[in-house]
Amino acid sequence: MRAVRRVDRPLRGGGTLPLAHVRSGPVTPVPLVVVPGGPGMASVLPYARFRATASARGVDVVMVEHRGIGLSRHDDRGRDLEPGDVTVEDVVDDLAAVLDDLGVERAVVLGSSYGTYVAQGFGVRHPQRVAGMVLDSPVLSVAGDLPLVRAFRRERLWDGDDALSRAVRTSAAPARELAVVVPAVYELCGPRVLSRLLAARERGRTRLWRRLADLGAGTRGGLRFVTEPDLVDGIAYGQLGYGLPPDGSPLDPQVALAAPGRPLYRGEPFDLPAELPRFSWPTVVLSGERDLQTPRPVAERLTSLLPDGVLVPIAGIGHSALDTHPLAALFTARAVTAGAAHGLPRLAGWIADLPRRSASRLAGPALSAALALGG
Repeated sequence: MRAVRRVDRPLRGGGTLPLAHVRSGPVTPVPLVVVPGGPGMASVLPYARFRATASARGVDVVMVEHRGIGLSRHDDRGRDLEPGDVTVEDVVDDLAAVLDDLGVERAVVLGSSYGTYVAQGFGVRHPQRVAGMVLDSPVLSVAGDLPLVRAFRRERLWDGDDALSRAVRTSAAPARELAVVVPAVYELCGPRVLSRLLAARERGRTRLWRRLADLGAGTRGGLRFVTEPDLVDGIAYGQLGYGLPPDGSPLDPQVALAAPGRPLYRGEPFDLPAELPRFSWPTVVLSGERDLQTPRPVAERLTSLLPDGVLVPIAGIGHSALDTHPLAALFTARAVTAGAAHGLPRLAGWIADLPRRSASRLAGPALSAALALGG
């Protein structure tokens, strides 16, 4: 990996932001720009292993430290950025500024989760810079997607006559705990481990359940240089609507996200459903089988709006291939760069079976072991 570079970005109140970015792998004419999820996730430190993996496979990766986070948290005087200087539009334009700094005309852009919103915004504002796109666990519109997200969660885990849905329905866990623990365990570990966890709780073995509920509640401050959500609240809540109110029904994702004191939702910066039909480059949409945050119906709707879009379903994973199955994300991006996007659906099973070299692959065995030891 080459040293961290910085490009000065003007701030509205004066001064500049020394925006950090890194590049790894062989220098190629069309690099891969990777935008992780969040908002609040850093790029430089958390994705060092991903970049090393990409570099070993000859992939030229560029990652930009999101403004307001980690190495891009402070202005040129060492002060935290002001809320008015942390917007989706600024983040999108930061990508273009970094490409300018590197002398790159066009790039393939891989966004994951919230990063897909940034990637699509980049396509709206800088279409001439896009050679191709990978949208991993995509967001089309947080507010517009929410009915599909709620319906999918309840269809999978509440409304059915299967044993798992019955176990979730008959659980006496508080609504907030259900909304936090059940989707997380289902995504990371699968239905079998979730069934065992629910059965343990039913028998009074609640220690592991309580630990997961506490962990899912999260912390306001995050972890320095890894996840720092505080300065990006204006994006998450003010621009994207993460704090939209719960609807009062089970397994609502908003139960975990709604919090007092966050910025009020003002509306999204882009009308992506109206913009996507104008995208002229190949776009691959990755969708995990167990994704409950940006589920398959959202991915299908988004793909249908793209003139040159292909949907690649990935079996056995939940949200964000970049974080849970990075080799799948990397292989897909390489195919887009090579002009082979349209052949990827035929390889979906092979892609899913690639080695899963991420820490999340250990979640299922770890929870199973904890349950065996008394839960």
